[in-house]
Amino acid sequence: MNNIAKTFLLMAVLTALFMVAGQAMGGRSGMMLALFMALAMNFFAYWFSDKMALAMSRAREVSPQEAPELHAMVTTLSNRAHLPKPRVYIIDQPTPNAFATGRNPHHAAVAVTVGLLHLLSRDELEGVIAHELAHIKNRDILISSIAAVMAGAISYLATMTQWAIIFGMGRGDDDNDGGAGLVGSIVMMIVAPIAAAMIQMAISRSREYLADTTGARICGHPHSLATALQRLEEYNHRRPMPVNPATAQMYIVNPLTAGSMANLFSTHPPIRERIRRLRSLTASANRQEANI
Repeated sequence: MNNIAKTFLLMAVLTALFMVAGQAMGGRSGMMLALFMALAMNFFAYWFSDKMALAMSRAREVSPQEAPELHAMVTTLSNRAHLPKPRVYIIDQPTPNAFATGRNPHHAAVAVTVGLLHLLSRDELEGVIAHELAHIKNRDILISSIAAVMAGAISYLATMTQWAIIFGMGRGDDDNDGGAGLVGSIVMMIVAPIAAAMIQMAISRSREYLADTTGARICGHPHSLATALQRLEEYNHRRPMPVNPATAQMYIVNPLTAGSMANLFSTHPPIRERIRRLRSLTASANRQEANI
């Protein structure tokens, strides 16, 4: 199953989980209230996600005069990807990393750290920029926002259920509005948010794999992106980057990585697997050239 199909399957599972959790924990009325609240919160987050992410990362926009080589590279790669050129930002951090944000290709931005510009070769930097442009091209911000809507709604349902149980307002087993009773509500209150978080993180990992593949095609040399990922992972292990945890999933490699987070709850796929897939693209391209 390819990453696009896997993403839509996970979204369908997340939607189904939301419907089941809503019926079990709050009945039809509770489900509709939670959905309304989650849509309102995530609508705001979607429209202003780029400004919030850039502000939390303390990124500053740079002009072509301030960073001519970086702007030229972004322009060239954007043209290859058939994308409008995004705004360019720099983060004053020595740890190498990068992220893209924006609700659509016409309202997008790419941010890189000072450390990234100093550490990587030109080809490796092109690979990283191409990966971030791939996120914009694949509309990953939109998909992440939809996943956040559903996961947020489930978490809100769990909170509603918790307070209802505390104040003795839980539904009985004979409730005719679709509730699952006290025991079922407690089980769903615990299980549903964990399952939603796991699915949301699985969606994020699928989008990272897809961005690697798309980015490799944009820059034209998968091996350079693979090498860049390896170098970034090693550096971020030695010197984790101080970031707001809410923005950690946006970066090309996990800036908070320290070997303590289980893969199941990681928003980033294992670097070894990402590198393996990129190198397989290089091998495949070499075989095709040899057969020409």
